[in-house]
Amino acid sequence: MKIGKVINNNVISVLDEQNKELVIMGRGIAFQKRPGDVVDESKIEKTFRLENKDVSEKFKSLVYDIPLEYMAVSEEIINHAKVTLGKKLNDSIYVALTDHIVFAIERHQKGLQISNALLWEIKRIYKDEFMIGLEALKMIQNKLGISLPEDEAGFIAMHVVNAELNEEMPNIVNITKLIQDVLNIVKYHFKIDLDEESLNYFRFLTHLKFFAQRLFSGSTLDSKDDFLYEMIKEKHKEAFACVKKISAYIKNEYGHDLTKEEMAYLSIHIERVVNRS
Repeated sequence: MKIGKVINNNVISVLDEQNKELVIMGRGIAFQKRPGDVVDESKIEKTFRLENKDVSEKFKSLVYDIPLEYMAVSEEIINHAKVTLGKKLNDSIYVALTDHIVFAIERHQKGLQISNALLWEIKRIYKDEFMIGLEALKMIQNKLGISLPEDEAGFIAMHVVNAELNEEMPNIVNITKLIQDVLNIVKYHFKIDLDEESLNYFRFLTHLKFFAQRLFSGSTLDSKDDFLYEMIKEKHKEAFACVKKISAYIKNEYGHDLTKEEMAYLSIHIERVVNRS
């Protein structure tokens, strides 16, 4: 295996057998080395295979001047997230999360703390991702000796959600706000507290995440079949009345009209979470 490009003393890129680029990290792996030299495989500590070329270029720019330890802890957090969630995350997290950790540590060292305005919502809506964020703070403490505040666990959780849904961060903020507002409308309409540990609540949250994602991407469900809509409208009248309030809120707040199909599925989930939670 030969060096394709020297990024810094600790980072190189190579091409594998399929002519795919790998970014390889290791202390001193590129010291006094040039493109074309054979890689000292005994010094390899981390190997990154990023499929997206644009992400790969941004990643190489990012790792050019950050400590190897920061990159290593970021990768450990990402691997933990993948295993915990049991799903693939968009490669962009390698750039976004690492970049965030670097600046979070810099802010902390300068005594600048940024509060997370969505921390309460993140804890409730993205419980698994927030637990990953808390574990990430422990990793940063153990590996780097730096103790970051709980707000940062929320920010890390948002980066994980971003990589799950493959959305830009501003959209994740909008999605989170929309979900919380819809939950509040349901609670106030029925004058109840929802059982946040129930399976139906989990299903409702999952539906809301993808519903909100579709809404902000302009790809809402619309099969043009009114049968389900009319059936649900008659069968679950109170849940449907709640959905009418949600529809009015979304129209007023975001200028979107809900399709009949979206309203029908929302009604089904609300009926379940309210009556069988």
